[in-house]
Amino acid sequence: MSHHGLFSTGALLILGYFLGKLAAWARLPEITGYIIAGLVLGDSVLGVVHQHMSESLRIITEVALGLIALTIGGEFSISKLKRMGREVVIITVAQILLTLASVTLALWVFRLPLPFALMLGAIATATAPAATVAIVQSLRAHGPFVDRLYGIVALDDMGCVIVFGIIFAVVSGILGGDLATAGGAAVIFGAFQEILLSILIGGLIGWVIHALSRKRNHTAELMIIALGWIFLLTAISLVFHLSALLSTMAAGMVLINMSPRNHRIFRNLEPLTPPIYALFFTIAGTELHPSIFFRGKILILGLVFVIARALGKVLGVWVGAMISHSKPSIKKTLGYCMLPQAGVAIGLVLMIQASSTALGPGGKLMINMMVNIILFSVFVNELTGPPISKMAILKALDMEEDERLAGEDA
Repeated sequence: MSHHGLFSTGALLILGYFLGKLAAWARLPEITGYIIAGLVLGDSVLGVVHQHMSESLRIITEVALGLIALTIGGEFSISKLKRMGREVVIITVAQILLTLASVTLALWVFRLPLPFALMLGAIATATAPAATVAIVQSLRAHGPFVDRLYGIVALDDMGCVIVFGIIFAVVSGILGGDLATAGGAAVIFGAFQEILLSILIGGLIGWVIHALSRKRNHTAELMIIALGWIFLLTAISLVFHLSALLSTMAAGMVLINMSPRNHRIFRNLEPLTPPIYALFFTIAGTELHPSIFFRGKILILGLVFVIARALGKVLGVWVGAMISHSKPSIKKTLGYCMLPQAGVAIGLVLMIQASSTALGPGGKLMINMMVNIILFSVFVNELTGPPISKMAILKALDMEEDERLAGEDA
């Protein structure tokens, strides 16, 4: 039974539901319960959902990422961007640069060679949008803080791809071997080409969804049209090695700006998200391996990475908010919402691993260490990040309400 896809899906949903409720009772995000459910059912504990089954369930994670990115893109209306554009860009750039510097310096101090410390610093800038979106939706939160949070999370991964492309090119010249075969300029050009093509194809599909749905009023028709094209867009992006995150985000942005009526498309998709999100996080939990906690050097460097990344994110948002004269609710809390880390970070470090086949034994050993450090960080941040994010969002909403009341009194 454990080798059947439907059995694995049902087991993940049921245990995820109960542990999600238990997490909610303990005043933790339900996401934490989902991840723990996946960990319990995965090879690390009970072995009910085997590693090859999590691979076969990958289509669910791809669907979830498409819907998550579409939701983020839907927050990028022109009117909102005009209100918060400069502030969001400044905060995003500040936290990316400070995270890069903090993680690189910390790992270098702990005797990790500088080229590898730089690559890990670039990977550390990535933030997982899935946890943020799920928490915000579960709280039904709205307002200026949430708008800026969505904006920064959306821009963060784009910035991460750019920074990683540049760092990867610089490091390739230092390390030599196959990492340098494409040439530094080619790597940088490839990163920008991926971003541009992802945005263009996503924008085109967003326009197609708008054109096909603008004269439709039936909920079922709207849902079929939107899901069909989002599935196609996600698949095309993955097959042609584009960013599915950026492409579906661009589709959402085009949709929301083509017509105010397109809000109904996002509303129609909302009932589908709870089970898909639950499966997304439980499947992520099956891929976590707590055994890495018991490897001495990995444990030390992993803790250094996690702490330095957290400092970089929180301090970076604070510095960016200071420069852009943001409200205290953003300055003091938004940085804690940037801690979750998942798919983008794993994807980037696995890309390095796949590009290192001709390196000597020492280089391969170092890159395997990098993979384990990132997996350790994902394990810690996916379990601790959502509860911290939830507390920060609730605190920010309270502060935002106080700021609003103070403004009315003035």
